[in-house]
Amino acid sequence: MTPKKLAAHFAAVDPVMAGIVAVVGQCGLTQREPRSVFETLARSIANQQISGVVAQRILGRLEALHGDRFPTPAELAAQPAQALRDVGFSFSKVAALQDLAARTLDGTLPTDEEITTLDDEAVVERCISVRGIGRWSAEMLLMFSLSRPDVLPVGDFGVCNGFRLAYGLKGMPRPKALLAFGERWRPYRSAAAWYLWRAVDLHRDGQLPKRPGRAPRVAVVVPKAKGDVEA
Repeated sequence: MTPKKLAAHFAAVDPVMAGIVAVVGQCGLTQREPRSVFETLARSIANQQISGVVAQRILGRLEALHGDRFPTPAELAAQPAQALRDVGFSFSKVAALQDLAARTLDGTLPTDEEITTLDDEAVVERCISVRGIGRWSAEMLLMFSLSRPDVLPVGDFGVCNGFRLAYGLKGMPRPKALLAFGERWRPYRSAAAWYLWRAVDLHRDGQLPKRPGRAPRVAVVVPKAKGDVEA
């Protein structure tokens, strides 16, 4: 969709999102470096809970074991667990990588050709069958590797925080509530997510547009001394 048509779509369905689009401009959601499904998810596992710099060092050592290239599923499956531990992977990541390789080889994880024939939810279900891969990782694969246009990662902190800031909520939106609200953005929810990420930057820089009207009635999580409550 052209930037003009995308802006027109949001203007027709959501004035708050339209305001963000007007300030930010063209959606910058682009495909990342082309990689196989297997390699994309393996790198996702490697990056979990550590800095990107450390993850890249570990991945570099893994590639050094295979002639300075990323291993194939068969090569990774053949690596002893201790060899993976020696390059820097934790025990849990070793188990996840071994499971990823096994599920790629047995066809549980779709091939690069097959995945193009699957709808978004089918891709998610196949991916989360792998140990260590959650819905968020599968959704990032959909958005950035497969360029799927209608993905809304309601479990992403940045998306939720951007929504909270842009729509004037007192707390983080509950995932189901955000998913329901986001129905109005179909079939361009991937772009909506990208603009919500940008909303956080706009707020930081004092450029977030003023919200027109009242805040929407969306169930939120508000930190309280006695626990979370709905508002």
